[in-house]
Amino acid sequence: MRLDKYLKVSRLMKRRTVANEACDAGRVAVNGKPARASYEVKIGDLLEITLGQRVMRVRVAAINEVIRKEEAATMYTIEP
Repeated sequence: MRLDKYLKVSRLMKRRTVANEACDAGRVAVNGKPARASYEVKIGDLLEITLGQRVMRVRVAAINEVIRKEEAATMYTIEP
């Protein structure tokens, strides 16, 4: 699954276009390297998302094309 779609489906970002713009601006890194929106996400990848001054680190736990809102948080684990 594409990185921008993963961020939207997992509800880490509200819209896919916002996720795409964040990737283009270099605010999303995968395994320590800036990633493009077209990057293919794999289970175990470490995503670092910079939102303003805050950096959120999450590890990909599952990849689902469609998931209910209540279960979206099961797609990742938050890293310290």
